Amino acid sequence: MPGSLWLVRPRTDGGSDYVNFVRGLTEVEMLEGSHLPPQMPLIKRRCRLRLEEAERCRQQLQQSGGYHSSDPLF
Repeated sequence: MPGSLWLVRPRTDGGSDYVNFVRGLTEVEMLEGSHLPPQMPLIKRRCRLRLEEAERCRQQLQQSGGYHSSDPLF
């Protein structure tokens, strides 16, 4: 996993759900939220995961959660 990875899932209201994985030395910070421009992004959940857990989570989000890799939303 690179230093920062964004996964995005479009919503019907024109906004997006997002998950941002930020890699540290020994763990990954995972931020889950939503964004509907021009409003400020909303962080719904923030947690720290071991590297292996973060990779499993990323795979699950992409395979069954409808998320795809994206450039940063903001």
